[in-house]
Parts: sequence; C-alpha cells; structure tokens
Amino acid sequence: MTDTDADADAGSDPAEGVRVELRTWLEANWDPELALIDWRTRLVEAGWACPGLPSRWGGRDLPASQVEVVAEELARAGAPGVADGVGMHLAVPTLLEHADDALAERLVRPTITGQLTWCQLFSEPGAGSDLAGLTTRAERDGDTWIVRGQKVWNTSAHHADLGLLLARTDWGVPKHRGITCFALPMHQPAVDVRPLRQMNGHASFNEVFLDAAEVPADHVIGPVGGGWAVALTTLAHERRLAPGRAGVPRPDRPGRAVREAQAEQAVAAAPYVWYPQRAGRPDLVVSQAQAGGVDQDPVVRQAVARVVTLSRVAQWTQRRALAARALGRPPGPEGSLGKLASSHIARASAEAHARIAGASAMLRGADGPLDGVIAEILVSVPAVSIAGGTDEIQRNILAERILGLPREPDDARTRPFDQVPHNGLP
Repeated sequence: MTDTDADADAGSDPAEGVRVELRTWLEANWDPELALIDWRTRLVEAGWACPGLPSRWGGRDLPASQVEVVAEELARAGAPGVADGVGMHLAVPTLLEHADDALAERLVRPTITGQLTWCQLFSEPGAGSDLAGLTTRAERDGDTWIVRGQKVWNTSAHHADLGLLLARTDWGVPKHRGITCFALPMHQPAVDVRPLRQMNGHASFNEVFLDAAEVPADHVIGPVGGGWAVALTTLAHERRLAPGRAGVPRPDRPGRAVREAQAEQAVAAAPYVWYPQRAGRPDLVVSQAQAGGVDQDPVVRQAVARVVTLSRVAQWTQRRALAARALGRPPGPEGSLGKLASSHIARASAEAHARIAGASAMLRGADGPLDGVIAEILVSVPAVSIAGGTDEIQRNILAERILGLPREPDDARTRPFDQVPHNGLP
C-alpha cells in the first residue's frame, strides 16, 4: 500500500485518522524521561489528555469511539494517560456541567494532570439511601462557608486534596432544595479522617468529621441551594456502566513518567483491591466447578447457568450504554439497570461458589479454596447491593424513569426540612 493509499484510508475513517494523527504526535512528543506532570501538561495542551472534552478544556470534542482509540494508542506507545479516580470520573464532569467558569478553570486542569486528587463526601450515618435527608450544615461567614457534620463511606478521603461535598445551607425549604455542593479543601485541621475496618479485613473507606471546616465562598459548585441537581449529575456518572480503559503502562516500559504513573496508580488502586471479590468473581464459577469435580451436579449446574445468563445480559446492557455514549447522550437510567444487574450477578455468584466449595468456602487464608478468595467473596458481596445506591433506590429510579410509575407518597418532599422528623434536628 502506498502512502497515498494509507492517507486515503485514514481520511475515510475518522477513527483511523485520529489514530494516525496521534501516532505522529507521539513520535514527536513522547519522552519517557519527562516528569509525569510535564508529560500530562503536554497531553492537555495538545488536546489528547481528555479528547472527549470541549477544546476549551483541553479536549478535541471527539466521540466516545474515537476516545477509545486515543487510549489504545497511548497504551501502545507505553505513555501514561490521565489520573484515575474520583477526580476524573466524577469531579471533572460535575464541574464542567455546573461550576462557573472561574472555578472550573481553577480546578479542572490540575485534576486532569493529577496535581489535585478528590474524594466524594455525600453519604452520612443518617442519610444514605435518603441522601437528600443529609444534615451536615454549611453557614456563610463573610467570604467563607463554615461546615459542621459527619460523612461516611468516603474512599480515598485519607489522601485527597479536595472533597466533593454536599451540605445543607437552608433548613427552611424542602429537603431537596436546601442543599449546596462545595469543593472542600481536605488538608485542614478541622477535617478529621478516620478509616473504617470492614468484615473482610480491608479498610477501604473512611468516615470524615467536619468541625468548623472552612470552604472559600468561590468553591461553591452550582448555585447555592442547587446542590441536588449537582448531586444527580455526579451520581449518574458514578452509576453508569464505565467503558474499558487502557491501564497504566506495563512495568517493562522504562522512564520516569511511567514510574511515577505506576506509583500514583498503586495509591489510587489500594482501596479497591477487594472489588473483584465484591462483584462475586463470576469469572471463576465455571473453572471452580470443574476443579471441584461438581460440574455435573444438576443443582450446581443450575447455579452456574444462572451466573452465566445474568452476566451475558448485563454485557448486552453495557453495550447499549456504550452505544448511547458514542451518540453523545448523557448518562441515563441504564446506569441504574447496570448497578442493579451487578448486585444480582454478585449474589448469584456467591451462591454458586458456596454450592461448589461447600463448608470449605468459609475458610480464610491458605486453608480455604483459592487461598481464601472464596471466603472473601462471601463476606464482600453484600457491599455491592449498598455502595453507590442501594438496590431499592435503583428499583425506584427504574420504576419512575423507565416504567413511568408514580412516586412514593412523601410529604417530606414538600415540607420545610426543619419541620420534618430527621436525624440531627437543627
């Protein structure tokens, strides 16, 4: 094939054109010995860091299919991409949709380059499923908001620079209208972060105590009192079915940027090491049944078939969600469908593993099946039905937004919050 033929092929296929352009750019700009921050700065300035974003935010307005091409080419070259975690997946899209330009310009770019890390400060001990019932309060004092209250289940709060915080700023209006969203600076004495020990032995989450914590007045995301709409944006991105992403470059790729990216990823991934077990490890069900010699047992076969069936259906739902993203549609109810499906798969997988392993499934460590992995599955799976919105909440969302069923009767939606019984009366 001649160069002219190749150019013609690239011109007829937009994705291939992006691939060719990025390869050419990488040949001229990728330097493994750059500091990670300097490399990501180059990516941002060229629009390759977040190519799906508008150009004013360092992107290229590319559709999802072409964004995946960019991730593939960065991985092929052994070049790190943007930082993983709450900052990129939740904070950036929330800021771009709701923050004023001044705040977005101050926070988005350093989040993309990894200079700022984030955690999510939504749930409270008395406001989990009923998030709008939160009682953490924020009061304006000149150019500062003073925040008092408690948050819980906060991944990465122990090292985050900023917290995506929901707090109540008006107690005299219905609960959904009195909430404001803030970008809370985490590194201050008034923010006390404490780890939570789980029954599977990990401590992936934290509880955060706010005792007169300060937030600059210009760190409000969206309008004061408009935090519920901001929260819905964040939750929609949290619950959607995430597309596959290229990982951190392999250890055999030398260079300072790669080493720094791997160290960063190790810190970011530490709280999630048990998440495969939380999902039930459906990928292990068939091989474990075969290894245990029970793959011909009719009851076991039914349990395994249920896991495989649920997994296949969830994959089709994921493909529909990816197709919607490729068309530029915002996250919708398919996120709740996927979240609910993941709970069903996890529970069915845990049941199958228990049937396959029998009483040995309860053994931890080297004495247990797969060195205790099966036991960890059994005590981790309940979390998937709670984290990110309970199964009951997902069913309500699907009933109202897909089936068109009426909302549950709830006069607390219309009464002033200070007249409604709730945890932590003002």
